[in-house]
This record gives sequence, C-alpha cells and structure tokens, in this order.
Amino acid sequence: MNVTVLAAANPMDHVYQWPYSHLSVGGSDTILTPHGQVILFSNHIIMQIIAALLLILLIPTFVRVRGGGRTIDELTPRGLGNFFESICAYFRETVARPVLQEHTDRFIPYIWTAFFYILFVNLLGLLPLEPLTRGLVKGVFPEAHHGIGGSATGNIWVTGTLAFCTLVMIVVNGLRLNGMAYIKHFFQGPVFIAPLIAFLEVVGLVAKCFALTVRLFANMVAGHVLLAVLMSFISLSYLALGAGAATGIGIVVVLVSVAFNLLEIFVAFLQAFIFTFLTTLFIGQAVVIHHGHGEHEDHGHAAHGHGAPAHAGH
Repeated sequence: MNVTVLAAANPMDHVYQWPYSHLSVGGSDTILTPHGQVILFSNHIIMQIIAALLLILLIPTFVRVRGGGRTIDELTPRGLGNFFESICAYFRETVARPVLQEHTDRFIPYIWTAFFYILFVNLLGLLPLEPLTRGLVKGVFPEAHHGIGGSATGNIWVTGTLAFCTLVMIVVNGLRLNGMAYIKHFFQGPVFIAPLIAFLEVVGLVAKCFALTVRLFANMVAGHVLLAVLMSFISLSYLALGAGAATGIGIVVVLVSVAFNLLEIFVAFLQAFIFTFLTTLFIGQAVVIHHGHGEHEDHGHAAHGHGAPAHAGH
C-alpha cells in the first residue's frame, strides 16, 4: 500500500458514507429519509457495485476449465483458480455439510456468494481510493466532495441488510422444508409455558441476526478508527513538540499503521468467514430440526423395545 497516500488521507474516510446523488421524497424526515431525501448514489453503494462486478467477472475466469476438460491436467485448477476452488471445497465439506447434511447442495451457492461478496467488499475498503478518484467523481456528480472508496461493511445499513437476507433464508426455508414442524419447535416444554418459550425463541432468532449485523460492522469500523487515532498523533505532536519530534513520531506511526493494515487484511478474511459460518449454522438449525426429533424418537422406541422382553420375562 502506498504509505504516502495512506498518510495523506483521513482513515475515517474509509468508514463515512459520502452521498453523491439524492432523490426527494416529499420532505418527510425519518431515519430512512433524512431531510426528506433518499440516497441514490454514494461511495458505499458504488463500492458494493464494484465488488459485485468483480465477483461476476473474475471468479468465472479463474475457475474456468482449461482446454476441453478432457484430461486430468486440464481439470486440475491452477493459480487463483486453485485458491478459489480450495475455499469452495472447504466451505462445502467442512463448514456446510456437517450442519446442513442432505441440504448442503441446496444452500451452498448462497454460502459461497455471501463469503466472497463480504470478502471483496472488505478488501476493497482497505484500498486508499478516495483521494485518487475525487476528480473522477466530481466530473460525474458536480455536487460531490469526495471520491470513491471506503468499507461498505463499515455501514450498519449494509451489514443489517446482509443479516436480514440470512434471516429470510432461515425463516423461509425452515417453513418450506419442515412446514409446521418448524413452527412447533419454537413451542417447547409444558403447555402453560410453551408460548413464553416460543416468544423467547423468536427474540433469540432476531438477536442472532442482530449479532451478525453488529459483529461485522463493529470489526470493520474499529480498524479504521484505530488508524485515525494513530494518524492524529502526527499532527498533534507537531503542534505540541515541533517538527523534529513530529518527524520521529511520524515514522513510528507510519510503520505501526502499515502493520495494522496487514492485520486488517487478516480481519477482512476472518470476518467474512465468521459471518458465513454463523449464517450456515443458523440455516442448519432451521432446516434439519426433524433429524434431531427422529433420532430421539428412534432411541426411545429402541429403548422401549429392549425393555419389553425383559419386562415380559419377569
């Protein structure tokens, strides 16, 4: 990463959403329509579009079968194709199959898409694009004052939307694959406390998705906030101690900042994995609930069957 650009730009620019274009909706001022306007284009929206286009264009290119796929050598992935295929195989066999069981192939495309989309958005947010694209954006949106860039996953509306997609997948597929059995599993325990347990189960389901929202948002914001604090040491030391001290402090701060940027690359992968892993787990809890009941009933019948002859013998 270019250290000069990193030092010149405000690290918090990676977190803020900079609107480029608005649509007036009649003056109603709400949390969704501040000042009666809806954002049509912003840096976070454009970064999400770029991430989606990169996924559509690059991954099919990397995993394309060489030649006609007639030999083992042509079918063997190489380079980035091997990297992507290894990740896909890991998610299918290690993460998804133990949880989703026979439903693995039904949901694995969504799991792959969620992981790579979040990963691409996270990694794009680490690039110092804002000062480099300011003139380009100004030419397209004359009222804009900032360029393209920033971590869209540092916007809680973005992470909330991703978590809401997971919530829809949980509820819709739980009902579609299990019907009334999915609803019944909320009502547990004695009849007189089953409604309370069902209410708590619903609250717990919403809380799981809220946790997905906050975990991804907080972790992506935290790194940029820390970088902003580190960078502020340079200007503060210059004002308080002079140019000589600021130069020495600045060298240390830049070296530490580069180390933190490398750590953020790891965090970008880690948070994409955690979000996807928890999504898989939550979907699995909704679609394979009948297996737990079936095994319990089978064990119960087996115990009853073994016990009957003993009782008859007595």
